[in-house]
Amino acid sequence: MRLLRGAPRWVWPLSRPARRLRRFDPPAQRWLAGHRGVDLAADPGEEVRAAGPGTAGVAERIAGRGVVTVVHAGGLRTTYLPVRALVRPGEVVVAGQVIGVVEDGAAHCAVSCLHWGLLHDRGSFGDRVYLDPLLLFGQGQVRLLPRWPVG
Repeated sequence: MRLLRGAPRWVWPLSRPARRLRRFDPPAQRWLAGHRGVDLAADPGEEVRAAGPGTAGVAERIAGRGVVTVVHAGGLRTTYLPVRALVRPGEVVVAGQVIGVVEDGAAHCAVSCLHWGLLHDRGSFGDRVYLDPLLLFGQGQVRLLPRWPVG
């Protein structure tokens, strides 16, 4: 995948391999409902690690649950929730650094989980595309979009 060439070595967001509870399932259109990440089985209080180097973006409660984002080079951003943040916005993080812990009692999954997402910001107009975060490891779903003639 071109946007990941020359990218840093990515690391798993949990300290151990985790069972995937729900796969990446993006909507057909950007405004429709879908699952824009993967859900990984995780215990409450389990450490969550930055998948790559970058800068903490969001590190706060949104809609009643903790959210942490890390902004990476090349327009990539990883998202983690429900997570109690251990970093602050603007803080530089390294790959594998603990950025938070999984919160207890979140209603996103039937069992405790980490929802992990990946976005690619493609320009200055807020045009972003959700990607399967497993692509960082050469796994996951590639979604091809049509190309239209220019001009």
